[in-house]
This record gives sequence, C-alpha cells and structure tokens, in this order.
Amino acid sequence: MLVDFNTLSNDSRIWIYQGSRSFSKEELIDIPKALDIFIADWTAHGSDLKAGYEIRYNRFIVIGLDQSLNKASGCSIDASVHFIQALEKKYNIELLDKMNVSYKQGEFIAYKTLVEFKKMAKQKAVSKNTIVFNNLVNNKQEYLEHWEVPASESWHGRFM
Repeated sequence: MLVDFNTLSNDSRIWIYQGSRSFSKEELIDIPKALDIFIADWTAHGSDLKAGYEIRYNRFIVIGLDQSLNKASGCSIDASVHFIQALEKKYNIELLDKMNVSYKQGEFIAYKTLVEFKKMAKQKAVSKNTIVFNNLVNNKQEYLEHWEVPASESWHGRFM
C-alpha cells in the first residue's frame, strides 16, 4: 500500500539506498514510477505493507515502512533488495554498497569509498564539522534528526 512518505509515523522503519552518482533527469522520472509500482504491490506473507518513499538530493532513495499495519518479513525485505538490485542493473549505478560515504561539499554531494574518506580525514580534507549522511538510521525519527549531521555526530567521527 503506497502512501505519501510524509504521512508515515516517526517510528516507521527506514532503508536508505545511496547512489554512487546523481540520478539523471530521465531516471528521476522513471525511478519514481518503478517505486510506485513496487511499493503499491509490496506485501509480507500476502498482507499489504504501508510504505512510502522519497528521493533526496537526486541521489538517495529512502523507503519507509509503517510497521503498525504489518511488519516486514524476510521475504518482503528480500523483495525490496531484489527491486533495488534491478535498479542498479538497469541504470548502471551502485545503491547497495554500504562501504561508501556521501558528504556535503557546499551544495555538492560528494561520494567516496570508505578508504578514500579515511585518507581525506587524515589529510584534514574533511573534518568533524563536515556534513555526512548517516545511512544507518533505523526509523523515520532518526532519519529526520540524525541522517544529515556533522561527522562528529555520526559513526564517521571515528576517522577524525
């Protein structure tokens, strides 16, 4: 059951898929259509899942699931991963690699491997004040309050 992401409760479960590049204009038309279809039909053991999504900074796909109606099952989570893998293949983009870091450089979103980010931290090219994206947040409340934070307030801070 597809709902507007903004109507999901703050304790809704969140999955964030970070793109290795920004989506093109065409992809920003096609991907939401594919998400609409997938989420509208997304179920757990045949029961509807109340979910929504948003695309942030033309780079992040954020899926939220209000588990008050039905909880995600292993099979439904697998289905969502298969959907994201299909997007990766179709658009030649990485969305599932958690070993990469996105951070802000002014209004630009930079994307580096974890090794490169650590090296940049040692060279002081990024600092504890650098705004990073903590894609490990678990629910919508954490997403709203702790997703886009200074590195010192995220797991990224251990490299500063």
